[in-house]
Amino acid sequence: MGEFDLIERFFKRPPQRADVGIGDDCAVWSPRAGHQLAFSADMLVEGRHFLSTVEPARLGHKALAVNLSDLAACGATPQAFLLSLSLPRADESWLSGFSQGLFQLANAHGCELIGGDTTQGPLNIAITVMGEVPLGQSILRSGAQAGDDLYVSGHLGDARLALEAFRGTVSLPRSVFDAARLRMEAPTPRVALGIALRGIAHAMADISDGLLGDLGHILKASHVGAEIELPSTSALMQTTHHWSCPPDLVQTCVLSGGDDYELVFCAPPLASASVQAAAQASGTRVTRIGRITATPTLVLLDAQGQVVHSQFRSFDHFA
Repeated sequence: MGEFDLIERFFKRPPQRADVGIGDDCAVWSPRAGHQLAFSADMLVEGRHFLSTVEPARLGHKALAVNLSDLAACGATPQAFLLSLSLPRADESWLSGFSQGLFQLANAHGCELIGGDTTQGPLNIAITVMGEVPLGQSILRSGAQAGDDLYVSGHLGDARLALEAFRGTVSLPRSVFDAARLRMEAPTPRVALGIALRGIAHAMADISDGLLGDLGHILKASHVGAEIELPSTSALMQTTHHWSCPPDLVQTCVLSGGDDYELVFCAPPLASASVQAAAQASGTRVTRIGRITATPTLVLLDAQGQVVHSQFRSFDHFA
């Protein structure tokens, strides 16, 4: 099967909103009046971002999910994406599963594939996604203000727990491992929550490399600091609901685990009811974990409000 047969069979679809889709040198898109376009790109490399044992359908889902998570963090509505795919070989069974998982998530968010590229080489998946947001309503990293409450969506740490199980550093009951592995291989992009938080959240980022690291991007861009109340983070790992997990492992997974693709955001205390309404409207759990401070440092507080010194580090692609 040649390159163009591969595209025609597994990836080409009639354009929905695009003026020109797959089949020309460029895709063409006309933005709606009163809206800005938001773009993001992510690359997944075998052995660095996913294991060779992952099911193709889950990999197709994750490849798009990590990009949709970036749009969610900006409060943008997904519109379209480009896919660049490097494959060791044109395996029809693999391509069928991958494209099924990819398009299932794409259809759920009304996000159409409008172009890209394929080549032979090491397995590598690169997606550029495009969304739209009403003019001036993007939620950026730079808007955090001292006194804001600090929140995270969903659960944190389960993906890192699954990775530790794969590495052999922890032994998990089968049901716990399956639940954690699903969180690692098929994350849920919080698009609906991101959109619902327009006009409410002052700043937001998605948690891809770990809570402390991605929150750090907000603090740096906003020239502020933060206090995280550790007791509020202890219940964030979903798998601990039905398994006794060592407290130090919980903290490592939750604070610096990565691969969560949840949202960390801040909003003024007076907006707490609006935050909960946005959470309810989007069907997403939201937990307050601390506050933004004027002093540009990030500190962790125990149950007595005392500073806890830690050596937590988030994921670094070049570490």
